[in-house]
Amino acid sequence: MQVSIKWLKDYIDFTETPEKLADKLTMAGIPVENVIRADAGWEKVVTGRLDKVEPHPDSDHLQVCEVAVGEEKPLVIVTGAPNVKAGQIVPVALVGANLPCGKKISKGKLRGVVSMGMLCSADELKLDLTDLPEEQKTGIYILPEDTPVGVPAKDVMGRDDVVLEFELTANRGDCFSVFGIVREIAVLTGNTPKWPEIAVKESDGTPAADMVKIGIDAPELCARFSARVLTDVKIGPSPAWMQQRLEGAGIRAINNVVDVTNFVMLELGQPMHAYDYDEVEGHALTARQAAAGENLHTLDDSSRLAEGGELVIADAGKPAGLAGIMGGLETEITDKTTTVVLEAASFAGPSIRRTARACGLHSEASGRFERGVDITGTVRALDRAAQLLSEMGACRVAPGVVDVYPCPAKPVRVFFTAENINQRLGTDIPGGRMVEILESLGFTVDHGPEGLYEVTAPSWRNDVSCWEDLSEEVARIHGFDKIPSTTPAGNVMMARQSERQDFVDEARRLLCGLGLYEEVSFSFTHPAMFDSLNIPEDSPLRQAIPIMNPLTEEYPLVRTTLLSSVFENTMRNFSRKNDDVRLFEIAPVFLPKSLPLTEQPDERLKLAGLMTGRRAPAGWGQDNGQIDFFDAKGVVEQLLAALRITRYTVEPGKHFAMHPGKTAAFRKGQDTIALVGEVHPAVAAAFGVTKKMYIFDMDIATLQRYASGKASYQALPRYPGVSRDLAILVAAETPAGDVERVIRKNAGPYFKDVTLFDVYTGEQVAAGKKSLAFALQFQSNDKTLTDEEVDASFRNIVESVAEAVGAELRA
Repeated sequence: MQVSIKWLKDYIDFTETPEKLADKLTMAGIPVENVIRADAGWEKVVTGRLDKVEPHPDSDHLQVCEVAVGEEKPLVIVTGAPNVKAGQIVPVALVGANLPCGKKISKGKLRGVVSMGMLCSADELKLDLTDLPEEQKTGIYILPEDTPVGVPAKDVMGRDDVVLEFELTANRGDCFSVFGIVREIAVLTGNTPKWPEIAVKESDGTPAADMVKIGIDAPELCARFSARVLTDVKIGPSPAWMQQRLEGAGIRAINNVVDVTNFVMLELGQPMHAYDYDEVEGHALTARQAAAGENLHTLDDSSRLAEGGELVIADAGKPAGLAGIMGGLETEITDKTTTVVLEAASFAGPSIRRTARACGLHSEASGRFERGVDITGTVRALDRAAQLLSEMGACRVAPGVVDVYPCPAKPVRVFFTAENINQRLGTDIPGGRMVEILESLGFTVDHGPEGLYEVTAPSWRNDVSCWEDLSEEVARIHGFDKIPSTTPAGNVMMARQSERQDFVDEARRLLCGLGLYEEVSFSFTHPAMFDSLNIPEDSPLRQAIPIMNPLTEEYPLVRTTLLSSVFENTMRNFSRKNDDVRLFEIAPVFLPKSLPLTEQPDERLKLAGLMTGRRAPAGWGQDNGQIDFFDAKGVVEQLLAALRITRYTVEPGKHFAMHPGKTAAFRKGQDTIALVGEVHPAVAAAFGVTKKMYIFDMDIATLQRYASGKASYQALPRYPGVSRDLAILVAAETPAGDVERVIRKNAGPYFKDVTLFDVYTGEQVAAGKKSLAFALQFQSNDKTLTDEEVDASFRNIVESVAEAVGAELRA
């Protein structure tokens, strides 16, 4: 928000410089981001009269001007502008001027004629070119004939001002108005505001209530709807002083009616809208929700189809505007308008915010409604607008106000004691001083028994609801710099991470050590990702939570699988010509119990990763070997080993995003602790990738459950171990993991480990069979094993695998 110092001084006197005032406001919690001087670059620009204009003696396009600027001798200035004539008053940049456009003016000679300055164009002074005559857009800026000569141009062109640019917090909606800032200045300086008297002179014509009907069909979204009718309207430019005030606030002047509605919005903080009465169908306006598919044609000449539920102001046949955001094109004020309906209302901030975000429309009005407006101020705003237009002679005011206010707001009352506030602030401010501060801010304070105060908040302070809010008011006006710094009291406890956090940090460290890079992404996704990942139609992973106000339309859902983020970041790397990708992420997914949400969703911490590209960095002495299934499987095995997860089996698995024949499931007990595999061809095609990619997917809670909390140590073996090889024939479809499980279970007390070192199918093996070769390790901590002891274990293994999976010893 921007406000000029001149506008502030219309309502309150103060002697502070703009910079000093900005510091005071900032320290009081009304932060001023910038102090903008409108006269920057205007220091040596004065008004001058062209007494003589003659062609240059040595040029067919230059002219030599004698310019009176208040000095004894006129200045000679050479210009190439075609629109200059004798008698005109123009802005003149004297030698030494540094113009707003960046030009530095010095004494010069143009084709033999000395030029002592420059006649200025609107563009060189950084003026708005929109409403200027065509010849002044490219030529010299012409001032009115009655402009005094020889005075600083900034004084007659409204540039003798300073603008304060505020960066207000969302809770201080009352300060999004000149009146709100003036109230703060009054408290900080001790000066008394000069509020304008708002009085409307109504005509004797038809009452407004007989001319227009007002209604509310969505009371939960529109708490109050008020209107006035103006007749015999004369559309024209607004006065220069009003245009200057609007320009200082960053708003372009349009015409008197529109300018007044903008002026009142900035002055009082109450957004307004003006409708052409004759274009309002049925002469009726209703605040209602839009129907799905209804056309919304706004002032920017854009048409949008309503999704349904947006709050609109509608006439008898169609929406006449997006409530609180932008009016409709069909009912806009034009030069032909003769009767106007002025509307002021109080709309629900969250509804306006959602609609503005969905439509991509943000306006000065929507910003104020989002932060909250004073519901009691609608009629006052209408009266102020009608008063200003009437005083301009631009209209007559129909008698009465049409006001629909079904549930009048009740004042907010809060109780506090000085002891409460001092204890919270760490101060010793007397109760009387607190009362003085609150009353200066517009609060009403009544004294109760035993130091209890009852405070009634003013209607414009909708951010105050409890005594803690009052303590903030006391603190900021008392002065944050006056509150002593104190050391917090209480028992200080050393913070520590949870076991889950320690476990996750360890997993991150291990994966980075294995050559992977960690990604960090938002927890959002898009519905199209479900199809891209090949997620079944009946999968609960498709039941994602919709976001009410998504950051962008690309991410309207909360993710249910971490692979969506992993694939998005992989595609982002591919698009930047990085084809060697090793990514992982440890982050939560959110699984709702039902939709729409009635309780908190199940939040699960997942680990997922993707590997593709070269196995080793490109370089001399390196081959171009590509990452394959066993590289990804090896990463998972190394991670499980480092986390001390042992005695698991690896067997064929299934996963929606993995190749059905190239997926491994790591199982322990009844749980799947990891899935790793090649990306499903359909998934790769959905992302437009032809190269091989490998992914893994794990659940952190499952991993932590099976991880050994502490490492155990034992002495190195004193006695030698014994190795035996076991080659067996089994059915081709028998998983090696099943055989390995049987071996471990029946290998006896001296068994140490088993490793599959060969799988063979071919001419020397019967059809439908395959050969599995295992290396068996036996060892005792107490003695050297004999052949008989090892043979007994070996025979038991052979018998067990024969019985369990029909294995035969290979000859």
